[in-house]
Amino acid sequence: MNNLWRLPGLIAATLVLASCGMFGDKDEELEPKELVKFESTLKIKRLWSTKVGGDSEFLLVGLRPVGDGNLIYAASQDGKVVAVDPDNGKPRWKADLEVEISAGPGVGEGVLAVATKDGFVITLDAASGVEQWRANAGGEILAQPLIKDDSVVVQTIDNRLIALARFDGSQRWEIEQTMPVLTMRGASSPMLVGSLVIAGFDNGRLAAINIETGDIEWDSMLALSTGRSDLDRLADIDGAIAVVGQDIYAAGYQGRVASIAAESGQVLWSREISTHVGMAADWNSVYTARDDGEVIALTRINGAETWRNDDLLRRDPSLPVPFHTTVVVGDFEGYLHFFSSIDGKAVARLRQGKKAISSDPLVVANRLYVQSDDGSVAAYEVVQNRQQRRAPEVAESADES
Repeated sequence: MNNLWRLPGLIAATLVLASCGMFGDKDEELEPKELVKFESTLKIKRLWSTKVGGDSEFLLVGLRPVGDGNLIYAASQDGKVVAVDPDNGKPRWKADLEVEISAGPGVGEGVLAVATKDGFVITLDAASGVEQWRANAGGEILAQPLIKDDSVVVQTIDNRLIALARFDGSQRWEIEQTMPVLTMRGASSPMLVGSLVIAGFDNGRLAAINIETGDIEWDSMLALSTGRSDLDRLADIDGAIAVVGQDIYAAGYQGRVASIAAESGQVLWSREISTHVGMAADWNSVYTARDDGEVIALTRINGAETWRNDDLLRRDPSLPVPFHTTVVVGDFEGYLHFFSSIDGKAVARLRQGKKAISSDPLVVANRLYVQSDDGSVAAYEVVQNRQQRRAPEVAESADES
């Protein structure tokens, strides 16, 4: 489907935001908050770093690493896909698809899937990197593909959710939600709970779809579209959706964060917080970053706030992801910030590079994997002996870079 009809709205939004910056108050309050030094109490060790491909700066593409328990997979905007050994970062295989990749990879059932800017879905054998098929989904895809059983599920930026056959790419089913006049660039990646695909849409609705039949089991209005202008009525669900057991955690821009029962779509609790990065969760808490950059932790059982941290105001933080006893957040200058999951205090900081970290960090077992907008992926782990004399060394040296 042609997306050109959306351009006037997007251009209008850009002009509005640009005019705010051009004629607005030049007060320091509008500048990104400066980082302050602190005493690190946790040592983070970089295990390896590897280059995947070219930069994806400012493109707002949905590229992030993924793991299947054996390998870590990553893709770059300029068409490169790589599988690396999680222990040393050495490539097991590399592929050049010679296309502009906009989302992925997704992995499952021995298959790796990426999506392209011109609407194609491409699958590769996860063990060898050999291409299997290409299928046209008819619209740009910024959401990570979901692979389960016989289906590869993708979500286009024009509010369509499509299931393709894992074996040949033929279409199994498609659903379409109403499209608002103006939307943000981005899309939440569909998640699987049992046999249900959980997907968020640009009209502020969260839906559960049977992966076999494409039937909508329930849908819930998460972010209500209100306001006098199209810009005020933005209600996209573009950020990450978290799942713990049968509980779903999702957030809508200019809306609310909520806990939803997977079997019924019933809202268990909600809080008025606007975010475009979505939600992450561990067994005790859920985490998000507000649109202004404030990182917030809520109790998972009832949504009560446990802490806030404003260290990253206006620093374009990534999704806060639980890691060890911390939550880790990337920012627009390439820093990784580690906050205590108990009280939100900064415990470590390091710099991966000078390009932004806009993709969600990935945690597999006791390792952290982060993809930077410069097309590189790095792996980290926590050094367990916190009492070492030189424990803060990594963070201190990183701050100086």
